[in-house]
Amino acid sequence: MKLLNIAGVSVIFFVVLFFGIAIFLPSEVQVKRSVIIPASSVVVFEQVNDLRKWRYWSPWQKVDPDMTITYEGFLTGKNASYRWQSNKVGNGKLTITQSQPYQSITANMNYTNMEVTNHYHFEAVGKGTRVTWVFTTDVGDNPIDKYMAFLLDPMIGPDLKQGLANLKSYVKGLSTVVSQRQTD
Repeated sequence: MKLLNIAGVSVIFFVVLFFGIAIFLPSEVQVKRSVIIPASSVVVFEQVNDLRKWRYWSPWQKVDPDMTITYEGFLTGKNASYRWQSNKVGNGKLTITQSQPYQSITANMNYTNMEVTNHYHFEAVGKGTRVTWVFTTDVGDNPIDKYMAFLLDPMIGPDLKQGLANLKSYVKGLSTVVSQRQTD
């Protein structure tokens, strides 16, 4: 009987501890990655500001080249939007909510019952541009969701890194095409 009491008190202690810690965990979670691209902020910015160009660098569009994309409204800048349907990455919608030329872009993304804000910052550095992609979401007050948020960086971080690497490669390819045209 004494053993059952100790087990019961231990379970209650760990449940209270679990929920008590969760109260102090942040509900907003950010995942952030950066890369320096050897091109002007004008060139780099335009690749993110134009939703039609995302197919060349978006990590999720690269995962599913058969993804169905439907553009809505504008194609570039504020209020540009598209919906996607994919058997591999799910369905969703992305809308650019802010676009400050050559400085920053903010896009809201809704997919699989999750709302995400993506911030893209463009900073001139030397002969290139530092692009910083910040993925932000609010997991709410659910304690389990707050603990699961710790997995967001290892889950999403590699996608952001890959997307920035794709963007860098794509922009380098644009530079090569421009250089070749100038020598022809």
